[in-house]
Amino acid sequence: MRVVQITRPGGPEVLDIVDRPMPAPGPGEVLLEVYAASVNRPDIQQRRGLYPPPPGVTDIPGLDAAGRVAALGEGVESLKVGDAVCALSNGGAYADFVVVPAVQCMAVPAGLSFIEAASLPEAFFTAWNNIIWLGRLAEGETLLIQGGTSGVGMAGMQMAKLLRGARVFATAGSAEKRAACMDLGADAVFDYRGDWAEAIRQHAGAHSLDVVLDAQAGPYVQQQLDLLAPDGRLVFIASHQGATAEVNIRDLVRRRLTLTGSTLRPRPAAYKGRIATALVEAVWPLLADGSMVTRIHAVFPLAAVRQAHELLDANEQLGKVVLAVNADHAGERP
Repeated sequence: MRVVQITRPGGPEVLDIVDRPMPAPGPGEVLLEVYAASVNRPDIQQRRGLYPPPPGVTDIPGLDAAGRVAALGEGVESLKVGDAVCALSNGGAYADFVVVPAVQCMAVPAGLSFIEAASLPEAFFTAWNNIIWLGRLAEGETLLIQGGTSGVGMAGMQMAKLLRGARVFATAGSAEKRAACMDLGADAVFDYRGDWAEAIRQHAGAHSLDVVLDAQAGPYVQQQLDLLAPDGRLVFIASHQGATAEVNIRDLVRRRLTLTGSTLRPRPAAYKGRIATALVEAVWPLLADGSMVTRIHAVFPLAAVRQAHELLDANEQLGKVVLAVNADHAGERP
Protein backbone atom coordinates (compact mmCIF):
# COMPACT_ATOMS: atom_id res chain seq x y z
CA MET A 1 0.00 0.00 0.00
CA ARG A 2 1.02 3.64 -0.41
CA VAL A 3 2.12 5.50 2.71
CA VAL A 4 3.65 8.89 3.42
CA GLN A 5 7.06 8.51 5.00
CA ILE A 6 9.00 11.19 6.88
CA THR A 7 12.54 10.60 5.64
CA ARG A 8 14.19 12.94 8.16
CA PRO A 9 13.19 15.95 10.27
CA GLY A 10 12.63 19.02 8.13
CA GLY A 11 10.28 20.86 5.82
CA PRO A 12 7.63 19.45 3.48
CA GLU A 13 10.34 18.23 1.13
CA VAL A 14 11.12 15.36 3.56
CA LEU A 15 7.74 13.75 2.85
CA ASP A 16 7.90 10.89 0.36
CA ILE A 17 5.30 8.38 -0.83
CA VAL A 18 6.59 4.82 -0.58
CA ASP A 19 5.19 1.28 -0.59
CA ARG A 20 4.86 -0.67 2.64
CA PRO A 21 3.09 -3.90 3.59
CA MET A 22 -0.55 -3.60 4.62
CA PRO A 23 -0.99 -3.83 8.41
CA ALA A 24 -3.26 -6.37 10.08
CA PRO A 25 -5.67 -5.50 12.89
CA GLY A 26 -4.99 -6.97 16.31
CA PRO A 27 -7.52 -7.74 19.05
CA GLY A 28 -9.98 -4.89 19.47
CA GLU A 29 -8.80 -3.18 16.27
CA VAL A 30 -10.10 -2.71 12.75
CA LEU A 31 -8.39 -2.23 9.42
CA LEU A 32 -9.75 0.86 7.73
CA GLU A 33 -9.51 1.52 4.00
CA VAL A 34 -8.72 5.23 4.02
CA TYR A 35 -10.70 7.42 1.65
CA ALA A 36 -9.65 10.73 3.25
CA ALA A 37 -7.28 11.91 5.99
CA SER A 38 -6.88 15.38 7.38
CA VAL A 39 -3.67 17.32 8.00
CA ASN A 40 -3.19 18.57 11.55
CA ARG A 41 -0.67 20.68 13.44
CA PRO A 42 0.73 17.60 15.26
CA ASP A 43 1.60 16.14 11.84
CA ILE A 44 3.65 19.26 11.13
CA GLN A 45 5.41 18.96 14.47
CA GLN A 46 6.11 15.27 13.86
CA ARG A 47 7.58 16.09 10.44
CA ARG A 48 9.86 18.65 12.09
CA GLY A 49 11.07 16.08 14.63
CA LEU A 50 9.34 17.82 17.54
CA TYR A 51 6.49 15.36 18.21
CA PRO A 52 7.59 11.73 17.96
CA PRO A 53 4.89 9.05 17.96
CA PRO A 54 4.37 7.20 21.26
CA PRO A 55 6.22 3.90 21.73
CA GLY A 56 4.79 1.15 19.58
CA VAL A 57 2.93 3.53 17.23
CA THR A 58 3.71 3.65 13.51
CA ASP A 59 5.99 6.40 12.21
CA ILE A 60 3.49 7.12 9.41
CA PRO A 61 1.81 10.48 10.20
CA GLY A 62 -1.92 11.12 10.27
CA LEU A 63 -4.38 11.26 13.17
CA ASP A 64 -7.69 11.49 11.27
CA ALA A 65 -9.09 8.93 8.87
CA ALA A 66 -12.41 8.35 7.15
CA GLY A 67 -13.30 5.40 4.99
CA ARG A 68 -14.74 1.90 5.21
CA VAL A 69 -13.94 -0.97 7.51
CA ALA A 70 -11.91 -3.53 5.56
CA ALA A 71 -11.23 -6.16 8.24
CA LEU A 72 -12.00 -6.84 11.88
CA GLY A 73 -9.60 -7.85 14.62
CA GLU A 74 -10.43 -10.48 17.21
CA GLY A 75 -13.27 -9.55 19.53
CA VAL A 76 -14.66 -6.64 17.52
CA GLU A 77 -18.46 -6.86 17.44
CA SER A 78 -19.47 -3.19 17.28
CA LEU A 79 -18.54 -2.83 13.60
CA LYS A 80 -18.78 -4.87 10.44
CA VAL A 81 -16.84 -4.93 7.18
CA GLY A 82 -18.06 -2.17 4.87
CA ASP A 83 -19.17 0.26 7.61
CA ALA A 84 -18.53 3.91 6.76
CA VAL A 85 -16.64 5.45 9.67
CA CYS A 86 -14.30 8.19 10.69
CA ALA A 87 -11.70 7.50 13.34
CA LEU A 88 -9.10 9.05 15.56
CA SER A 89 -5.98 7.09 14.72
CA ASN A 90 -2.86 6.95 16.86
CA GLY A 91 -0.90 7.54 13.66
CA GLY A 92 -0.76 6.10 10.17
CA ALA A 93 -3.70 7.80 8.45
CA TYR A 94 -1.54 9.10 5.58
CA ALA A 95 -1.87 5.73 3.88
CA ASP A 96 -4.22 3.57 1.84
CA PHE A 97 -5.04 1.50 4.95
CA VAL A 98 -4.68 2.15 8.68
CA VAL A 99 -5.27 0.09 11.80
CA VAL A 100 -7.26 1.82 14.56
CA PRO A 101 -8.87 0.71 17.83
CA ALA A 102 -12.52 -0.07 17.18
CA VAL A 103 -13.65 2.15 20.07
CA GLN A 104 -12.09 5.17 18.32
CA CYS A 105 -14.30 4.68 15.25
CA MET A 106 -17.54 6.60 14.76
CA ALA A 107 -20.13 6.38 12.01
CA VAL A 108 -19.81 9.12 9.40
CA PRO A 109 -22.42 11.74 10.44
CA ALA A 110 -25.50 11.70 8.24
CA GLY A 111 -25.16 13.96 5.22
CA LEU A 112 -21.39 14.42 5.44
CA SER A 113 -18.87 13.23 2.88
CA PHE A 114 -15.80 11.19 3.74
CA ILE A 115 -13.72 14.37 3.22
CA GLU A 116 -15.83 16.23 5.77
CA ALA A 117 -15.83 13.27 8.15
CA ALA A 118 -12.03 13.05 8.01
CA SER A 119 -11.82 16.62 9.30
CA LEU A 120 -13.65 15.80 12.53
CA PRO A 121 -11.90 13.37 14.90
CA GLU A 122 -8.65 15.08 15.99
CA ALA A 123 -10.22 18.52 16.31
CA PHE A 124 -13.44 17.42 17.99
CA PHE A 125 -11.78 14.90 20.33
CA THR A 126 -9.28 17.56 21.40
CA ALA A 127 -11.94 20.24 21.89
CA TRP A 128 -14.15 17.92 23.93
CA ASN A 129 -11.28 16.64 26.07
CA ASN A 130 -9.92 20.09 26.88
CA ILE A 131 -12.98 22.34 26.99
CA ILE A 132 -15.74 20.06 28.23
CA TRP A 133 -13.79 17.62 30.41
CA LEU A 134 -10.60 19.33 31.60
CA GLY A 135 -11.90 22.90 31.34
CA ARG A 136 -15.23 21.90 32.91
CA LEU A 137 -17.03 24.60 30.93
CA ALA A 138 -20.41 25.12 32.60
CA GLU A 139 -23.66 26.59 31.35
CA GLY A 140 -23.39 30.30 30.64
CA GLU A 141 -19.68 30.66 31.42
CA THR A 142 -17.20 32.66 29.33
CA LEU A 143 -14.59 30.88 27.21
CA LEU A 144 -11.56 32.35 25.41
CA ILE A 145 -10.04 30.31 22.57
CA GLN A 146 -6.60 31.43 21.44
CA GLY A 147 -6.50 30.84 17.69
CA GLY A 148 -10.19 30.63 16.89
CA THR A 149 -9.83 29.37 13.32
CA SER A 150 -7.71 26.34 14.17
CA GLY A 151 -9.56 23.07 13.76
CA VAL A 152 -9.80 22.73 17.54
CA GLY A 153 -10.86 26.35 17.88
CA MET A 154 -13.71 26.08 15.38
CA ALA A 155 -14.93 22.84 16.95
CA GLY A 156 -14.60 24.22 20.46
CA MET A 157 -16.46 27.47 19.94
CA GLN A 158 -19.41 25.63 18.41
CA MET A 159 -19.49 23.11 21.27
CA ALA A 160 -19.36 25.94 23.80
CA LYS A 161 -22.21 27.87 22.19
CA LEU A 162 -24.50 24.99 21.31
CA LEU A 163 -23.92 22.66 24.26
CA ARG A 164 -23.21 25.10 27.09
CA GLY A 165 -24.76 28.39 25.98
CA ALA A 166 -21.40 29.98 26.74
CA ARG A 167 -20.16 33.44 25.89
CA VAL A 168 -17.25 32.78 23.52
CA PHE A 169 -14.28 35.04 22.82
CA ALA A 170 -11.54 34.15 20.36
CA THR A 171 -8.34 35.54 18.90
CA ALA A 172 -7.36 35.49 15.23
CA GLY A 173 -4.71 37.21 13.14
CA SER A 174 -6.65 38.57 10.16
CA ALA A 175 -9.94 40.29 9.47
CA GLU A 176 -11.07 37.30 7.39
CA LYS A 177 -10.34 34.87 10.20
CA ARG A 178 -12.04 37.08 12.78
CA ALA A 179 -15.12 37.23 10.55
CA ALA A 180 -15.11 33.43 10.28
CA CYS A 181 -15.10 33.16 14.08
CA MET A 182 -18.11 35.46 14.27
CA ASP A 183 -19.89 33.32 11.67
CA LEU A 184 -19.35 30.29 13.91
CA GLY A 185 -20.95 32.01 16.89
CA ALA A 186 -18.17 33.89 18.68
CA ASP A 187 -19.43 36.87 20.70
CA ALA A 188 -16.23 38.88 20.17
CA VAL A 189 -12.93 38.27 18.37
CA PHE A 190 -9.63 40.02 19.07
CA ASP A 191 -6.45 40.46 17.01
CA TYR A 192 -3.68 38.47 18.65
CA ARG A 193 -1.12 40.56 16.79
CA GLY A 194 -2.10 43.50 19.01
CA ASP A 195 -2.68 43.88 22.75
CA TRP A 196 -5.40 41.25 22.89
CA ALA A 197 -5.37 41.07 26.69
CA GLU A 198 -6.09 44.77 27.08
CA ALA A 199 -8.74 44.56 24.35
CA ILE A 200 -10.52 41.79 26.28
CA ARG A 201 -10.21 43.77 29.51
CA GLN A 202 -11.73 46.83 27.85
CA HIS A 203 -14.52 44.73 26.30
CA ALA A 204 -15.46 42.51 29.23
CA GLY A 205 -13.52 43.68 32.28
CA ALA A 206 -10.78 42.18 34.42
CA HIS A 207 -11.35 38.65 35.74
CA SER A 208 -13.99 38.11 33.06
CA LEU A 209 -13.02 34.66 31.75
CA ASP A 210 -13.96 31.29 33.22
CA VAL A 211 -11.99 29.05 30.83
CA VAL A 212 -9.10 29.73 28.46
CA LEU A 213 -7.97 27.22 25.82
CA ASP A 214 -4.40 28.08 24.81
CA ALA A 215 -1.74 26.64 22.52
CA GLN A 216 0.76 29.49 22.98
CA ALA A 217 1.91 29.58 26.65
CA GLY A 218 5.14 31.53 27.25
CA PRO A 219 4.38 35.24 27.75
CA TYR A 220 0.65 34.60 27.31
CA VAL A 221 0.35 32.70 30.60
CA GLN A 222 0.28 35.49 33.19
CA GLN A 223 -1.85 37.68 30.90
CA GLN A 224 -4.43 34.91 30.73
CA LEU A 225 -4.31 34.28 34.47
CA ASP A 226 -4.98 37.99 35.03
CA LEU A 227 -8.15 37.69 32.95
CA LEU A 228 -9.52 34.62 34.71
CA ALA A 229 -12.40 34.92 37.15
CA PRO A 230 -12.13 33.25 40.57
CA ASP A 231 -12.09 29.45 40.11
CA GLY A 232 -11.10 29.97 36.45
CA ARG A 233 -9.34 27.28 34.42
CA LEU A 234 -6.44 27.70 31.98
CA VAL A 235 -6.00 24.67 29.72
CA PHE A 236 -2.88 24.22 27.56
CA ILE A 237 -2.76 22.07 24.43
CA ALA A 238 0.67 23.30 23.20
CA SER A 239 3.38 25.86 23.99
CA HIS A 240 4.25 27.56 20.70
CA GLN A 241 5.32 30.84 22.38
CA GLY A 242 7.52 29.18 24.98
CA ALA A 243 7.78 26.16 27.24
CA THR A 244 8.19 28.14 30.48
CA ALA A 245 6.51 31.11 32.12
CA GLU A 246 6.74 33.10 35.33
CA VAL A 247 3.42 33.35 37.18
CA ASN A 248 2.10 35.01 40.32
CA ILE A 249 1.51 32.02 42.59
CA ARG A 250 -0.05 34.08 45.39
CA ASP A 251 -2.68 35.39 43.00
CA LEU A 252 -3.27 31.90 41.64
CA VAL A 253 -3.90 30.62 45.18
CA ARG A 254 -6.02 33.60 46.22
CA ARG A 255 -8.39 33.24 43.26
CA ARG A 256 -8.32 29.41 43.24
CA LEU A 257 -7.18 29.16 39.64
CA THR A 258 -6.48 25.89 37.84
CA LEU A 259 -3.71 25.32 35.28
CA THR A 260 -3.84 22.06 33.37
CA GLY A 261 -2.94 20.59 30.02
CA SER A 262 -3.17 17.46 27.95
CA THR A 263 -1.73 15.36 25.19
CA LEU A 264 -4.41 13.04 23.87
CA ARG A 265 -2.32 10.81 21.61
CA PRO A 266 -0.67 8.69 24.35
CA ARG A 267 -3.98 8.16 26.18
CA PRO A 268 -5.31 4.57 26.18
CA ALA A 269 -7.96 3.53 23.71
CA ALA A 270 -10.54 3.18 26.49
CA TYR A 271 -10.21 6.87 27.37
CA LYS A 272 -10.51 7.96 23.74
CA GLY A 273 -13.39 5.56 23.31
CA ARG A 274 -15.33 7.40 26.02
CA ILE A 275 -14.80 10.65 24.12
CA ALA A 276 -16.01 8.97 20.91
CA THR A 277 -19.19 7.86 22.68
CA ALA A 278 -19.79 11.36 24.05
CA LEU A 279 -19.28 12.95 20.63
CA VAL A 280 -21.66 10.58 18.87
CA GLU A 281 -24.32 11.27 21.49
CA ALA A 282 -23.95 15.05 21.86
CA VAL A 283 -22.29 16.39 18.72
CA TRP A 284 -23.03 14.05 15.80
CA PRO A 285 -26.77 14.95 15.73
CA LEU A 286 -25.83 18.64 15.49
CA LEU A 287 -23.52 17.92 12.56
CA ALA A 288 -26.24 15.87 10.87
CA ASP A 289 -28.87 18.61 11.13
CA GLY A 290 -26.46 21.41 10.15
CA SER A 291 -26.48 23.19 13.52
CA MET A 292 -22.75 22.50 13.76
CA VAL A 293 -20.41 22.56 10.77
CA THR A 294 -16.91 21.65 9.72
CA ARG A 295 -15.15 24.03 7.37
CA ILE A 296 -12.90 22.59 4.65
CA HIS A 297 -10.25 24.99 3.36
CA ALA A 298 -8.54 22.79 0.77
CA VAL A 299 -8.39 19.20 -0.48
CA PHE A 300 -5.21 17.68 -1.94
CA PRO A 301 -4.54 14.24 -3.44
CA LEU A 302 -2.18 12.09 -1.41
CA ALA A 303 0.52 12.71 -4.03
CA ALA A 304 0.39 16.42 -3.15
CA VAL A 305 0.99 15.93 0.57
CA ARG A 306 3.98 18.29 0.44
CA GLN A 307 1.76 21.11 -0.83
CA ALA A 308 -0.73 20.41 1.96
CA HIS A 309 2.03 20.78 4.54
CA GLU A 310 3.30 23.94 2.88
CA LEU A 311 -0.15 25.46 3.37
CA LEU A 312 -0.13 24.72 7.11
CA ASP A 313 3.46 25.94 7.42
CA ALA A 314 2.33 29.28 5.99
CA ASN A 315 -0.62 29.33 8.44
CA GLU A 316 -2.87 30.61 5.67
CA GLN A 317 -5.63 28.02 5.98
CA LEU A 318 -9.08 28.95 7.22
CA GLY A 319 -10.54 25.58 8.05
CA LYS A 320 -9.29 22.05 7.66
CA VAL A 321 -6.87 20.74 5.04
CA VAL A 322 -7.73 17.22 3.86
CA LEU A 323 -5.95 14.59 1.79
CA ALA A 324 -8.17 12.71 -0.67
CA VAL A 325 -6.35 9.40 -0.29
CA ASN A 326 -8.84 7.51 -2.46
CA ALA A 327 -9.96 10.13 -4.95
CA ASP A 328 -12.70 7.86 -6.34
CA HIS A 329 -14.56 7.72 -3.02
CA ALA A 330 -13.39 10.63 -0.83
CA GLY A 331 -16.17 12.97 -1.95
CA GLU A 332 -18.96 10.43 -1.49
CA ARG A 333 -21.68 10.77 1.14
CA PRO A 334 -22.32 7.23 2.41
